[in-house]
Amino acid sequence: MNVFQEFLNAITGILKSSGFASSTWQNYVMIGIACVLLYLAIKKQFEPLLLLPIAFGMLLVNVFPGIMAEPTATANGGLFYYLYRGVKLGIYPPLIFLGVGAMTDFGPLIARPSSLLLGAAAQLGIFITFIGALAIGFDPKAAASIGIIGGADGPTAIYVTSKLKPELLGPIAVAAYSYMALVPVIQPPIMKALTSKEERSIVMEQLRPVSKLEKILFPIIITVLISLLLPDAAPLVGMLMLGNLMRESGVVSRISNTAQNELMNIITIFLGVTVGATATGSVFLSVQTIKIIVMGLVAFCIGTAGGVLFGKLMCKATHGKVNPLIGSAGVSAVPMAARVSQKVGQEANPGNFLLMHAMGPNVAGVIGSAVAAGVLLSILG
Repeated sequence: MNVFQEFLNAITGILKSSGFASSTWQNYVMIGIACVLLYLAIKKQFEPLLLLPIAFGMLLVNVFPGIMAEPTATANGGLFYYLYRGVKLGIYPPLIFLGVGAMTDFGPLIARPSSLLLGAAAQLGIFITFIGALAIGFDPKAAASIGIIGGADGPTAIYVTSKLKPELLGPIAVAAYSYMALVPVIQPPIMKALTSKEERSIVMEQLRPVSKLEKILFPIIITVLISLLLPDAAPLVGMLMLGNLMRESGVVSRISNTAQNELMNIITIFLGVTVGATATGSVFLSVQTIKIIVMGLVAFCIGTAGGVLFGKLMCKATHGKVNPLIGSAGVSAVPMAARVSQKVGQEANPGNFLLMHAMGPNVAGVIGSAVAAGVLLSILG
């Protein structure tokens, strides 16, 4: 009998210490959301490199909250608590920018410098949403952190929020990366609503060849100019341009390849799972989080619309030589936004090839979002 009682006590102890006993309805809702995101990443292949680790981090923290536990006097913290330091201290975003720079060809932007204007126009969502967030009651630092989601640049959103409003890092990071992953879903309806089939069918002239000297000088000049004008943007822009200089110089192929592959992949894993792990049920399922997600979507939609509308303006100014669809690529989701421009353009005209033309505004958007971040940080930091 004593043996049976001890067995029951052991089973009871296991159940009391299990996740079933400590989980709330919010945790189960977040587990469901995580499963939906995993479905989108695996089945629909919506930016799986980002969405899959984010979704799995979200799943793991809601079945085992201890993975993000803070250290105590008698125990170490959870694994993700320590990995998350790279997010909270602003280490991961510049390293991601280093990898992006090493993977990116700035040739289309150099060949058509007017692409910078499209990249700037697509940042409109950041500042309009900033004003809107202030209007509905968010303080200036929170409003800036929400507005930066409109740049569709997860590392920039994390960097700004970690500096201005760290307590909002979880919902803002999840919203920013989710919208980056959902670019193929969100952008096409806006692009089609703002353009005619005739405009979408415009075939653009081939870009001029760009010399190696131009490609080497570009990252150096941009780093100097932006760092002097906006020192707060220097960590992001500087690492972006360092990665690009390593690529274009041709003399450091080993570290350029490392930045593009091994380093980028490792940081993406750490960043994704720890950002997802901030989405606990008790924190994420709140009115404030819902407001942030809605405002982030508004910011992204306005940014897309701003780029397309400025593209229409350029189309008229050049007498039909610019396809307005490339303006939507002015958001910073590289290279997904450029691929969406290509896809929508080919739906209107199967012989249309907009990818390289759209890459100009797309990489300009990366620079533009970093500059917008520098502006917000210099004002509010």
